Amino acid sequence: MRVLGSLEVRRGEDVLTAKELGGPRQRQVLEILLLSPGVPVSKHRLLELVWGEAAPPGAMGTLESYVSVLRRHLQPGQPRTGPLKTTNGGYLMDTSLVEVDLHRFDSLLGAARSSPAQAAYRLLGQALGTASAPLLENELGCEWAQSQRDAHATRVREARLLAAEAALELGRAEEAIAHARAVLEQEFLAERAWTVLVLGLEATGRAVEGLQAYDRCRRLLHRELGCAPGVALGGAHRRLLQATAGQDDDLAQAVSALLVLHGHLHDSAPAVDRVPRVLDSRARQEAATVLEAFLGRTLSLAS
Repeated sequence: MRVLGSLEVRRGEDVLTAKELGGPRQRQVLEILLLSPGVPVSKHRLLELVWGEAAPPGAMGTLESYVSVLRRHLQPGQPRTGPLKTTNGGYLMDTSLVEVDLHRFDSLLGAARSSPAQAAYRLLGQALGTASAPLLENELGCEWAQSQRDAHATRVREARLLAAEAALELGRAEEAIAHARAVLEQEFLAERAWTVLVLGLEATGRAVEGLQAYDRCRRLLHRELGCAPGVALGGAHRRLLQATAGQDDDLAQAVSALLVLHGHLHDSAPAVDRVPRVLDSRARQEAATVLEAFLGRTLSLAS
């Protein structure tokens, strides 16, 4: 059965679309049971979810007729042995008798969480391929459905983030960058995604893009959360500054001057071990002159 995208039921060679599965409320009964795999849902809970506080006096009988019709669709000739089962005061969907794409996605994601990078990346690719469309894409925007959509969208973002981190670990930097950007389109405060993006840009030699990404991250975290990027991003930022300073252009000279003024370029020790030194006035003056010239040229071009 498919609930990612348009509702669809496959029974052997037969394919039942949403239209063939009944009206909106009848489909909702099926969807609620599919999204509660193996868990009994009481009739009163189904009434509450489908009708809310506006349930008519005969709603219980209508619900029971919905389930009867759904059984004929799902398990013709097998009212007692099919996947849609009656429980004490309610119904459940027997997951041992049906395959649901949402359940497959969740299973793949769960397996990826505890797998090494190579296996995790393969599993996550399969999971993301399964989740190529939103949950219950064409169904009503009722409250219970929207809460399920939001929860599933969060798990999809987690899968993309894990895929980004696994790709980076495997040396597949371009793929890591693509996954990280996909996460950031949905959640711009995801620092782990910013970390993958900056490290991926560093790995592909795109130092200027990496610095730009770091600066966007720094500004967003400061504005929205009042905090600064973590250790991993800070280390990448220093390496990117050093890489940019080593190039042979105007920007490299400006970055080098900034590094000199901040005391980061005085030796080759790891960043965590450096102790800023006192610069003589001549070095400071030369750095200031370089920056002044760079800004002058930049402002001239902008005007």
